[in-house]
Amino acid sequence: MKKSLLIILLIIPLGTSLNAQEYKTSLGLRIGYPYYGITIKHFMNDYNAVEGILGSSFNGFVATGLFENVHWTGKYPALNWYWGIGAHAGFWDAGANKYITDKNFTGGAVLGVDGGLGMEYTFDKIPLNLSLDALPSVNLIGFFGWGGINIGLSARYVF
Repeated sequence: MKKSLLIILLIIPLGTSLNAQEYKTSLGLRIGYPYYGITIKHFMNDYNAVEGILGSSFNGFVATGLFENVHWTGKYPALNWYWGIGAHAGFWDAGANKYITDKNFTGGAVLGVDGGLGMEYTFDKIPLNLSLDALPSVNLIGFFGWGGINIGLSARYVF
């Protein structure tokens, strides 16, 4: 009985560690609507990561930073879902952004908050991570209002 209990206690931590992410840092490209660019994601521990996105959008430039909380889907070991919160800053051309309805904003600097919800898959045999997510945003400075939803697919090299 004692040996069985000891074996079970040793196996449980191994099983739970398999559900966590399989890499520490990843770097790659992000394509989507309304912007595309580069992305880097770094895990601070098994379930919390920070992600930075530098993208071209609306004839401008946007930098986004997110704190993400990653969870195993429960079925496939390399498939995770995540949610996140963060902020963005950049420069937009008002004429190219359909969400800007304020006629007084002709373009310039914007600053706002972002949310995020997505899924990611990390391959076992090759150092590749794919993620699909939606990042809704609200602008607080520059143009105040709905910033739209950035939907994107990222392909990142993991190391």
